[in-house]
Amino acid sequence: MFSKSVVVCSLLAFAALAAATDVLQCPGKNIPNLKENVQLTPCKKAPCKLKKGTNQHININFTPETDLDVITNHVVADVFGVELPFVGVDGNPVCDKLQTADGQPASCPLKAGTTYTYKDSFPILNFYPSIEVKVHWELQANKKGFICFEMPVKIV
Repeated sequence: MFSKSVVVCSLLAFAALAAATDVLQCPGKNIPNLKENVQLTPCKKAPCKLKKGTNQHININFTPETDLDVITNHVVADVFGVELPFVGVDGNPVCDKLQTADGQPASCPLKAGTTYTYKDSFPILNFYPSIEVKVHWELQANKKGFICFEMPVKIV
């Protein structure tokens, strides 16, 4: 019985790691367990290939340290040293795309110490250039980021 439990736990741990996306900390930030809490699909490894005309899906698990009112995305692509807004994603509100840890719908305001999951999908628009860039993704409340990651992507 004990050996079956160890195998099941090992498989669950492996599945959780396999689902995580290899994202990078934003400069000057150190968010604990960031890689385990961000999942971009379909994305197997960096650079993440974003195919034009498809939808990309994202899940971000987070626990705010303070109560938060309105939350928006701040998503930019670093193109040759110039930050350009990721059209279709940057500035979008996220309050209607939140769930509690047990999968129940949540909405703003968010309570400190409660774990939430932001689930969304966004289009990779056909007019995006075919290029490799670094994407900076931040969830913000009152224009101040509380979770942030970066990831190299290749738009194909």
